[in-house]
Amino acid sequence: MTEPGRPEPEFVSEAGELVRPYVITRGRDLPDESEFALITLVTTATDEQQRPQRLSPEEEQILEMCSSGYLSVAEIAAHSQLPLGVVKALLSSLAEGGYLVTRAPVPSARPTNKALLKEVLDGLKALSV
Repeated sequence: MTEPGRPEPEFVSEAGELVRPYVITRGRDLPDESEFALITLVTTATDEQQRPQRLSPEEEQILEMCSSGYLSVAEIAAHSQLPLGVVKALLSSLAEGGYLVTRAPVPSARPTNKALLKEVLDGLKALSV
């Protein structure tokens, strides 16, 4: 215990930060990186009656945020002010329970074949003459 007016020792505040994410996630592991990328979009499922009676305050907060439309994982982490790993673990458990709908990011397009594009352009030019 510290005296009034004296700052709390650093190791006490650091220990509190280390314990909290573990408690919030109930010890769950992080999901695969491919499951929840920073730009994965998340929203609540349409059937709200299937929601469990007991959710943690953090899970309630995430469901409330996502109820108005799609948010990215990065936005959810920023708005909730929780560490990204904690948000991913909570999203994973809510998605497994069917309470969230996720939309994976669109994979980047393959590079175009310049030779094929040149052939198409030459063919179009030949048609217009």
